[in-house]
Amino acid sequence: MSCIVANSLYKSYGSVKAVDEIDLSVKSGQVFGFLGPNGAGKSTTIKLLTTLIPPTSGKLNILGIDAIKNPLQVRNRIGVVLQQPSYEPTLSVEKSLEKYGMMWDVKRKERKDRVEELISVFDLKDIRKKRNEDLSIGQRRRVQVAREFMHDMELLFLDEPTVGLDPNARRQLLDFLKSKVNSGLTIFFTTHVLTEAEYICDEIAIINRGKIIAVDSPDELKNRFGHAKTIKIHISEVQKKISDLLSNVKDCKIDFNTGTNITINSDESEVVLMKILQILNTNHINIEDLSAVPTSLEEIFLKVVGDSNASSN
Repeated sequence: MSCIVANSLYKSYGSVKAVDEIDLSVKSGQVFGFLGPNGAGKSTTIKLLTTLIPPTSGKLNILGIDAIKNPLQVRNRIGVVLQQPSYEPTLSVEKSLEKYGMMWDVKRKERKDRVEELISVFDLKDIRKKRNEDLSIGQRRRVQVAREFMHDMELLFLDEPTVGLDPNARRQLLDFLKSKVNSGLTIFFTTHVLTEAEYICDEIAIINRGKIIAVDSPDELKNRFGHAKTIKIHISEVQKKISDLLSNVKDCKIDFNTGTNITINSDESEVVLMKILQILNTNHINIEDLSAVPTSLEEIFLKVVGDSNASSN
């Protein structure tokens, strides 16, 4: 079952097409990644999906509700954490969480229990009495995300939720989100950290210039667009003559950091590799290590966006 269905969703600001007739279907019970370069239309799309702004045209159904006709019904069943900082400067961390629970009419006993759970899960124990205005950017971000879990929801929109978080806090948050999805929550997730998307997302859409240009699982995106393979060859000694020996071999790069490193990146990596191995063998140059590097989601993202920009020009 899909909890988000958008058909020909369009939003313009004068002559600027911010979101250009996108079609989108997000299944329930998953983390759906939404990726794109700056200015691609991500933030506008989130504002449309969360009913913060109306579309210029198109249809939008959220959790079985016509979101254009009944935006308040949608807002009562979703959670939203936007990029912009949002906090109560003079309230302590625990008071901020409790206030948010009160706003959602969470009963007192349950509210207290949730505050304690979230303070523990988000590692806020040492700062629970501190005022929000005295926190670091990363600490405020943790409170902002934690606060959203003070109420029940079926669908959560997270726009760059890990900005300012250290690696440990980032991993704790991602693992917590995974556990919530396993309990039935659906998460719409944007990030510029592609390793995060690869770690947490079940499906990913890539948007560029207001249009969705690819939708699939991380593995399938790699299968579809990751034709070029990367192979690395390491030689322990610095062999300057290799530059001359391989001068006519395409798609390989040579550097001399910690010995000699040859990196092959090509749609025909195996063919290039055989040529290089033959040259090295003929010249009695011994290889210390040879490894194939899997195509990363970041490489796929750059390729898909780059191809999209080239076809638009």
